[in-house]
Amino acid sequence: MQTEQQTQTQTQQQTQLCMDKMDDSFDANELSVIRDSIEIMPKFNQIEILRILHSCKDVTLNGKDVTLNENKYGIHINLSELDKSIIEKLKVYIHYVSTQEINLNNQEKEKEDCLNIYFTKGNKDNLEKNSNVSASET
Repeated sequence: MQTEQQTQTQTQQQTQLCMDKMDDSFDANELSVIRDSIEIMPKFNQIEILRILHSCKDVTLNGKDVTLNENKYGIHINLSELDKSIIEKLKVYIHYVSTQEINLNNQEKEKEDCLNIYFTKGNKDNLEKNSNVSASET
């Protein structure tokens, strides 16, 4: 459980770093953060990233097409060859996924807290005793 929280924290930090650098130039560190963020995403989010890249496949840079390379280990793309607008789309999606993950984790924690408070047998008996004591005092 601790490693999952560490991974989530790392993803949030990387995403925040990405969003903080919304200027015109993309350095190698920023592209590395984007790559790392995409690599640790679940498969369905990676597929959505691929859809974003595929929808922009016709974009050319310096007169050459940006291609998606696929082999048995996965699909690879050189992020440094991508247009700035595509990188911006990737950053927006990474931010969306990170925000969504934070919200879902918060809701799951609230749900778990409610289950522990109201539906655990020991807690239920304690709540009944406390309510009976306060009802008899009034």
